Amino acid sequence: MSNFRTDFIDFAVQRGVLKFGEFVTKAGRLSPYFFNAGLFNDGDSLRRLGQFYAEAILASGVQYDMLFGPAYKGIPLASAIVIALAEKGHNVPYAFNRKEAKDHGEGGTVVGAPLSGRVLIVDDVISAGTSVRESVNLIRGMGAEPAGVAIALDRMERGQGALSAVQEVERQHGLPVVAIARLTDLFDYLAPRGDMAQYLHKIEAYRQQYGVTLDGPQG
Repeated sequence: MSNFRTDFIDFAVQRGVLKFGEFVTKAGRLSPYFFNAGLFNDGDSLRRLGQFYAEAILASGVQYDMLFGPAYKGIPLASAIVIALAEKGHNVPYAFNRKEAKDHGEGGTVVGAPLSGRVLIVDDVISAGTSVRESVNLIRGMGAEPAGVAIALDRMERGQGALSAVQEVERQHGLPVVAIARLTDLFDYLAPRGDMAQYLHKIEAYRQQYGVTLDGPQG
């Protein structure tokens, strides 16, 4: 049976979005893999990415009325996801924000459908949680309620404290975070591929040093 999570990992590898080697993270850690969602940069890859997001959102059971894509990365993501959802029979509105308020024409900071009801925020990853916090404040400021956050990959990696960035968002805002794939899915993808055993071992060692479980820090 096809697993959309490991299918997504394979898709990201084939597109060069997920790479293996040695990469220095913003935290100064030497990571054995790197994920750059900005490389989903053509029509076909964006279409398929939207479909993976739609599958993950529907599988999560999160209840929402519309999507919100924070500028800038969230804008094409939200657009692709609502198209994919519509193709699956779920036609929902979406909106995104401007970095700076427009003082002419229609004005304002939000473009698209009015923010109302339960709003699902979509982004590529959660690093420091800044984008989520700004989105939550904007949504609540408009009288709507954030319903959760959908991202592409959860690295399941500690931030500055004992929790991961995803866990911190879940705790601070009381919101579920839906990921197309997590680090555990990367293990599922690599495990049966003997030619990638070296990467599996390095990622496992990295997880032991910096990882968290779904319930809390990895000890």
